[in-house]
Amino acid sequence: MSDQIAENLSLIRSRIIHACEISGRSASDVGLVAVSKFHPKEAVETALKAGQRVFGENRVQEAASKFPDLRHAWPDLRLHIIGGLQTNKTVEACRIADVIETLDRPALADALDKAANKVGRLPELLVQVNTGNEPQKSGVSRDDADAFIKTCMTRFGAKVRGLMCIPPEDEEPATHFRFLTELAKRHGLPVISMGMSADFETAIAEGATLVRVGSAIFGSRPMTGS
Repeated sequence: MSDQIAENLSLIRSRIIHACEISGRSASDVGLVAVSKFHPKEAVETALKAGQRVFGENRVQEAASKFPDLRHAWPDLRLHIIGGLQTNKTVEACRIADVIETLDRPALADALDKAANKVGRLPELLVQVNTGNEPQKSGVSRDDADAFIKTCMTRFGAKVRGLMCIPPEDEEPATHFRFLTELAKRHGLPVISMGMSADFETAIAEGATLVRVGSAIFGSRPMTGS
């Protein structure tokens, strides 16, 4: 399995480089977030040994069980929280995360503000936009996105680095990726997190600066989350 993860990472990196070449972009402009949710710490360690340094986790509690120990050996490791964040998890998220990609509502902004004051650190923040306005999905709606982004930038300043989205599964993702890129440009935000295992090349073509890839690196999930 260790060899397979290393091979998968190499393949994904090659695909990112190729997608950038086709789009006339520099490969250095696109970062890879290896989504390690539901995979054991050993899988993360294998990816670290293969040179990967940025990881994404959905659940704060799961991330806290894996990453603090790994930071001792790999101090340049970066942890992104990419799942919906509950307000009662913000203190721990501020302690362990480098980036929170799922700021999506005023109540969470309030909780993060309080948590950051308590912990003494605030991770970088991405605003999650629900580009498909799907009722079952996290993210600020398209219509409310501009106002919410402005409010967050006023409140948190340079800590607001960019935007994130997860397009509807049954729609062409390029349209959603294009919308997010235009929205980020309108607000002068440099980070655009979009694209996963099935569509990250399309996301790169539309301006992604971060792609989040899990199953194509780590395989099917060996653990189930409750």
